[in-house]
Amino acid sequence: MRDLVFAAALGMAALGDQTPVRELVAGLTSGDAVVRAKAACELKDQGDRAGDAIDSLVRLLGDATPVAQDVCRERMWQGRDEETTPGHLAAAALVGIGSRSVPALIAALQQPLWISRKNATWALGALDDPRGVPPVTAALQDREAPVRQQAAWALGAMDASSAVQGLIGALKDSDERVRQQAAWALGAIGSKAAAPALTQSLKDTDARVRHQAAWALGAIGDRGAVPGLVEALRDADKGVRSQAAWALGSLGDSRATEGLVSALKDTDSSVRRQAAWALGAIGR
Repeated sequence: MRDLVFAAALGMAALGDQTPVRELVAGLTSGDAVVRAKAACELKDQGDRAGDAIDSLVRLLGDATPVAQDVCRERMWQGRDEETTPGHLAAAALVGIGSRSVPALIAALQQPLWISRKNATWALGALDDPRGVPPVTAALQDREAPVRQQAAWALGAMDASSAVQGLIGALKDSDERVRQQAAWALGAIGSKAAAPALTQSLKDTDARVRHQAAWALGAIGDRGAVPGLVEALRDADKGVRSQAAWALGSLGDSRATEGLVSALKDTDSSVRRQAAWALGAIGR
């Protein structure tokens, strides 16, 4: 019966009527994952008016039941995934409510379910509230790799310069996805203090980490990275070689000329094109 009432409320919302928050909150506890997801979506649309739903949405953060991406009439961005979850949609609703959600999301970083912590971390990054920086930095030490990975992304999204040392430490994480995300975050923050550690990451065992480190060095703009990037032009992975060529062009240092000229003979056409562009960028 409760699901039928909620379905009727959704129908009213589709017609433009304002569904009371209490009815949407009831939908968050439905036995049907699609109903839970749609309730979270409607609460997101309510924005700040849904403040009374914060506690209920936080309790839903750990719901990892797969639902279709288009469950909410608009596709939620989650990379290439074709599915989302009520927990992620609850996090999006908390972001929609705004800064009032921050204290509850910080507290959620202590929840026992790692998916709750991951979704809370994502929401704090999306909210970009300075109160979230210290607890998200601490989440770089979470026992679960997906939470650490999400924390690295969130710190980059928040441009958290105070987290640079923590992210440098994450470049040595045991999980390659965490190392890759940490390299991206350091490039997004743009602190030259990270350049030496990122240069070391050009020798990481995982090609995706090396690729991201090369991008970050180009984004940061520290010419001290030139020798390491020139060496990366000989990486076994063509994507790393191409990214290194881009970074050297971005840095615009003539010391890279000889290495880039050699890269014009690379076996991969994308590397040759990027090397040619980089030489032109240096020559300007």
